Amino acid sequence: MKTLAELTFDNRFARLGDTFSTEVLPQPLADPQLVVASTAAMALLDLDSSQADDPLFAELFSGHKLWSEAEPRAMVYSGHQFGSYNPRLGDGRGLLLGEVRNEAGQHWDLHLKGAGKTPYSRMGDGRAVLRSSIREFLASEHLHALGIPSSRALCVTSSSTPVYRETRERGAMLLRLAPSHVRFGNFEFFYYTKQHDALKQLLDHVIECHFPDCLEHPEPYHSFFREVLERTAGMIARWQAYGFCHGVMNTDNMSILGITFDFGPYAFLDDFDAHFICNHSDDGGRYSYENQVPIAHWNLAALAQALTPFVEVQALRASMDLFLPLYEAAWLDLMRKRLGLIDARDDDKELIQRLLQLMQDSSVDYTRFFRELGDSPAEQSVRRLREDFLDLAGFDAWAAAYRERAGNGPQDERQERMHAVNPRYILRNYLAQQAIEAAEQGDFTPVRELHQVLSRPFDDQPGMERYAERPPEWGKHLEISCSS
Repeated sequence: MKTLAELTFDNRFARLGDTFSTEVLPQPLADPQLVVASTAAMALLDLDSSQADDPLFAELFSGHKLWSEAEPRAMVYSGHQFGSYNPRLGDGRGLLLGEVRNEAGQHWDLHLKGAGKTPYSRMGDGRAVLRSSIREFLASEHLHALGIPSSRALCVTSSSTPVYRETRERGAMLLRLAPSHVRFGNFEFFYYTKQHDALKQLLDHVIECHFPDCLEHPEPYHSFFREVLERTAGMIARWQAYGFCHGVMNTDNMSILGITFDFGPYAFLDDFDAHFICNHSDDGGRYSYENQVPIAHWNLAALAQALTPFVEVQALRASMDLFLPLYEAAWLDLMRKRLGLIDARDDDKELIQRLLQLMQDSSVDYTRFFRELGDSPAEQSVRRLREDFLDLAGFDAWAAAYRERAGNGPQDERQERMHAVNPRYILRNYLAQQAIEAAEQGDFTPVRELHQVLSRPFDDQPGMERYAERPPEWGKHLEISCSS
């Protein structure tokens, strides 16, 4: 393991030059304090966990100091926001400090959010607040623990510097990690500005660094798009299976790697509601839970359009036709596992959809239902869970079909199998809010404890039962917006 001074930088994206990003130094916040750090994320950089106790840790990850090898750059991109094209976006409050190469040969971007103004800040102040920084930290690490592809979060640092949103808040910075921070919007920018040479340079860079197997394909750019589509379908299947709502699926928030990216007003479902809108600013429900699948398809079409200078339209359309079948196959596989089903049958989709409709009609807690379904043999579990449903006849009919489908295998094996995929703990908005309110008062213990619990979401953790309780009614109706 390494110290902070021993990190090895290899800044491949910076070497692309000023066409793709702008050199900008971070603007430090006053009095940096470490709020929370992820030792699992630190390990990706080969950093010893003790390094979080070094004062240099907070100084480096709040912009007060820089490694001599770091090359901070603000990336330029564009994107479709709520369906409308915005021609010039970019890192308005974030900086790509550089790329660290670990001992395994993996590259990890160090991306600092809240680092101050850049040429792409427009009318913004380039800052982030403690509230949104904690939310992204918790979500990044929790999604990873759930098995959902995600960017990672190294740490959050707080400050005495005030930042003004709807009210005065505490300024903060988040250091996040990803193999790449290139998004759909990077390709859109160079396509719509007709910089096709730069677009090709970006394509070649991304394929060489992140999709090298595509180079063996006779049509590497088409192969690249197909791979992005497959990864995105798998990611969305996991979102839907675990009830995760992103909230702002603009194309500039879609990672080219098919990982969850740019957290804003996200939420996990409490009671199952296919129509749930987690973003208070999304008046039309464009990014509702049930719309995440068609929006992902729409966003992939936007990326496909940006690749038309190099890939035949018919080939792109043929790949687009694969998205829904790929998504559905991955989603069905996950949902079968959540129900404890070992094999696949043709009528499984109908069984799952009947259950979801019953849950919708009775406002059943999505996470707790699946966890409790595995606690006892199927017959006992459905008898106990029956109390949560209003349509008893409908549930009884479903339960009979489920018991027949689930079979009568050993309960210890069934429970182990189901508990391995059905979390006991989920990041509910009210839990995040309680941790945030404590942190805003200078008490970082709750957010650190919540992070530790959520890092092992499938394990029973003695003494932490309160984190698995049903949410209070007020906790189900918190308003979360794009403000950060």
